[in-house]
Amino acid sequence: MSSYDAAAARGPDSAAAADNYLTHGRGLLSWALTLDHKRIGVMYMTGIIIFFLIGGLFALLVRTSLLIPQKNVPGGTPFIFSHDNYNLFFTLHGAIMVFIVIIPGIPAAMGNFVLPLMLGAKDVAFPRLNLTSWYLWLSGAALALLSIIMGGFDTGWTFYVPYSTDTTFAGVIPVLSGVFLLGFSSIFTGLNFIVTIHKLRPPEMGWFRMPLMLWATYATAVIQVLATPVLGITLLLLIVERAAGIGVFNPALGGDPVLYQHFFWFYSHPAVYIMILPAMGVMSELLSVFSRKHIFGYSFIAFSSVAIAIFGFLVWGHHMFVSGQSNLISTVFSFLTFSVAVPSAIKMFNWLATLYGGSISFRAPMIYALSFMWIFGIGGLTGLFLGTLAVDVHLHDTYFVVAHFHFVMAGTIFVFFGAVHYWWPKITGRMYNETLGNWGALLSVIGFNITFLAQFPLGTHGMPRRYYNYEEHYWIYHVVSTCGAYLAGIGFVLTVICLVQSLFRGRKAPANPWGGNTMEWYCPSPPPHHNFDHPPPVTDPYDFSGWKYDEKAGGYVRRSPAEIPAPASKGH
Repeated sequence: MSSYDAAAARGPDSAAAADNYLTHGRGLLSWALTLDHKRIGVMYMTGIIIFFLIGGLFALLVRTSLLIPQKNVPGGTPFIFSHDNYNLFFTLHGAIMVFIVIIPGIPAAMGNFVLPLMLGAKDVAFPRLNLTSWYLWLSGAALALLSIIMGGFDTGWTFYVPYSTDTTFAGVIPVLSGVFLLGFSSIFTGLNFIVTIHKLRPPEMGWFRMPLMLWATYATAVIQVLATPVLGITLLLLIVERAAGIGVFNPALGGDPVLYQHFFWFYSHPAVYIMILPAMGVMSELLSVFSRKHIFGYSFIAFSSVAIAIFGFLVWGHHMFVSGQSNLISTVFSFLTFSVAVPSAIKMFNWLATLYGGSISFRAPMIYALSFMWIFGIGGLTGLFLGTLAVDVHLHDTYFVVAHFHFVMAGTIFVFFGAVHYWWPKITGRMYNETLGNWGALLSVIGFNITFLAQFPLGTHGMPRRYYNYEEHYWIYHVVSTCGAYLAGIGFVLTVICLVQSLFRGRKAPANPWGGNTMEWYCPSPPPHHNFDHPPPVTDPYDFSGWKYDEKAGGYVRRSPAEIPAPASKGH
């Protein structure tokens, strides 16, 4: 028996229950000044969910305003709000969802909580830098809210010039400053994770014994460190240009707006993979655990994460096919855009192979994971149309792009909530109502698909994006899309109710409710302040033979060595 198993036999759960990370320090100050990665992860998660609900509310307002063509409104008065306020709200929705919610979502919230636990470490490499990252995120989010109070901004979430230099809205500089701070938060988080994975891994945990979540987080961190400074410098130049009238991007001052687009998309396309790669890492954990099968093609999935990170830096030009760049450059970017589909497809086929023949359990995390496969599949396949030069000219800046973008990006939101449900018992020590959690997942997924599937034909018929009015023959598509948005909103509200309710009425969570074999399941729920009393064993993270379900415990417990089945003979 290992030292960990011997300690477990003495009952470490009861000892840890008296002092876990939630009870280790009392009062607001103990949270505000904490260096505990778990508390920082919880603060990120709470803040991100709050801003997700705010951004979602703005999306519902935008969809509601599109329910009726403006010229059909009785009296000619605007329905919900005017065209200026429409621009304001869809810009707020996009900026909040991209910069405050999706980019930091899985890395900052779930990564902060889980990554050291998966390594068997006591914390991240730089705890103070981690706390600084949180306050930079909080400051950036506060500046975004300040921009709303100051009158908002109507530039679109991309802050394109000359919109961001000519607009009279007073909130432009505050929100640009906020995104600048959010960028620094992202850089510091990525740097922390890179050093933590390099330096705090147990000696027995080589690169090919790490959970795939860590591979994805590492690849994401590299993108965060290398790409985000480009956005920071670009936004700083934009702030200086707006404040001092120096011509960098504004054509009225001798600047070049296409240069801004190059700078912005050189960051923002890698940022697509800052959003997606962590979700793909979570996917590998969820699909393996809830199908009770070893992950298929571990090395291929690991290396595909690195390949996606590399390709992400090479394809920004496909956002600019109609910007006037040369045909040769557009052809090169088109080829590279098709190439990036290969590592993504490798992941999809390996996940399908993992599911094949598995004992699939349709818990809430698995519902979110399976939904992502469908959603990301549609997002990836429709991206092939937009990567084709001749087709993109027709579809550019239509609702087809809106739908494609949401099927790629918003799919990450579903994995985020899948991750929250998966690690919720570990984070809070409480189990949620599974029926309510499943209904929340199903309604949000169905509503999302209704919302954005309707927008593909809307785009192919020529409906431009960002318009607050439209011709009557587009009306039915907008009605369907708006109804789907409300259904998705109901699903997400049910999800939040389910999670909050569990804090007060949920039963106590076992150490390992799902039967996972990564290291975080070897400590009690919720974890102690110092994570582990004894170093957990370094094993194959996708070998579930060492666990058995125990009715009395309400979760999985370790088998004795005699109970572990012998490995199947190769060749049979």
